[in-house]
Amino acid sequence: MRQARGWTQNYLAELVGIKRQAIYDIESGRYVPNTAVALELARHLGCKVEDLFEADATETDQPMTLIDRPAGGNARVALARVRDRLVGYPLDGKNAITDGFQAADGFFTPESNRVKVLCSSKSLETTVLLLGCDPAFTILSAHVSRKAPGMRVQCRFASSQRALEGLAAGNAHLAGSHVHNKGISLSNAVFAQKLLKGAKGLIIGFSQVEEGLMVAPGNPLGIRNVSDLERKDVRLVNRDPGAALRILLDDYLSRAGVPTSAVTGYDDEVKSHAEGAHRVLYHKADAALGLRAVAEAYGLDFVAIESVGCDLVVPSDVLHHPTISILLDILQSRSLHRELSSLPGYNCTHTGTVIAEV
Repeated sequence: MRQARGWTQNYLAELVGIKRQAIYDIESGRYVPNTAVALELARHLGCKVEDLFEADATETDQPMTLIDRPAGGNARVALARVRDRLVGYPLDGKNAITDGFQAADGFFTPESNRVKVLCSSKSLETTVLLLGCDPAFTILSAHVSRKAPGMRVQCRFASSQRALEGLAAGNAHLAGSHVHNKGISLSNAVFAQKLLKGAKGLIIGFSQVEEGLMVAPGNPLGIRNVSDLERKDVRLVNRDPGAALRILLDDYLSRAGVPTSAVTGYDDEVKSHAEGAHRVLYHKADAALGLRAVAEAYGLDFVAIESVGCDLVVPSDVLHHPTISILLDILQSRSLHRELSSLPGYNCTHTGTVIAEV
């Protein structure tokens, strides 16, 4: 809370009437202040004492809505409270590791359909679940935690359709969608309105990204556009139905007059950018749908199709969630814009802008 206000330890110490070392010791957990100091801290920070201090978290068994069944046995899960439900996502299989293993918030026991919660109730209340497939969502998450330590944005990979369906089902706070625009219609807004079934919210710009075909280094087959996917020597690996990249491909194949039946590998599907990149990298496919930034991360060449807006869908009833309030501020920040713009194929033309209301 001190850092969120841009205050130094010295400044807060002077307000409360204690030494800077005491603030340091409180923040590092070495010193529990007396009632008078705790009340002064809460008064100056504009909160309750219990917002600043709590007993160490203890393991508790709680009912939970589990999204996606784990492979089996006791499962590590990531948790958040979405409105009045505790929602958990398994941390197994491909979700178990990115650059390192993610620490679990709890352990799910299938027999009881309950979860042993390992983190504090405050942590659950300040965690926001974001479903979507823009890999830069983790950068947004890091910026939120940097500005407001203790507040978390948990990012879970999902295609645009699955993200919006999860949002509509109440299994997340936010969803990302990157359906390309057709004519003058704002496709992300149209897509969200269709899948949210009457729920109200805002469509807020997050990124503008180059989407296209990831191909082998040097593009040895000379693939230039989607029409080349009709060639017999080109093997495509497609995305799953409902993925925005598949919608983009279908639209451009139709424009080029190429039937999907003529594309080798059209029915061969993967569920993420990374899976497609691996298939091309290991010569199991010649082209995969993805982003320029992902292609460059894997050392692949890239054939651009279109620059597409990836937008955040924010239901109206969560707009005042404390972590989402911080997130909306971060979307306007120069530091986030600078970092997103440094990624290959990204720009921040509409980042933080309200695109539409649904």
